[in-house]
Amino acid sequence: MSEIWVVMLVLGVLTFAIRLSFTVLFGRWQPPEIIERGLRYVPVAVLTAIFLPELLLQDGAFSFSLANPRLIAGLAAVLVAWRTKNAVWTIALGMAVFLLLGLI
Repeated sequence: MSEIWVVMLVLGVLTFAIRLSFTVLFGRWQPPEIIERGLRYVPVAVLTAIFLPELLLQDGAFSFSLANPRLIAGLAAVLVAWRTKNAVWTIALGMAVFLLLGLI
C-alpha cells in the first residue's frame, strides 16, 4: 500500500518539475520563431486526438455513418460552434442532440 503513495508522490514531483522547468526556461530563453509557430498547433492537435476517436468509433469499430449518434451530435456541435462561437451553446446543443438520438 505504501508503494502506491511513493509512486504517486514521485510522479507528482516529476510533473511539477517538468511544468516548472518550462516556466523557468521560457522566462530566460526565447525559443526560435519556428518552435513558437509549431507550439501554436499543439492544443488543436491534442484536442483532435482526444475527440476524433470518440466521434468515429462505435462499439470499438470505425463508424462513419448516419447511424452513429456521436458523429451526428459532433457535427451539430461543430456547426453551432462555427455559427455562434459560443462554447456553452456548442456543448448544450451537442449534448441535447446526442441525448435525443439516444432516445430514438
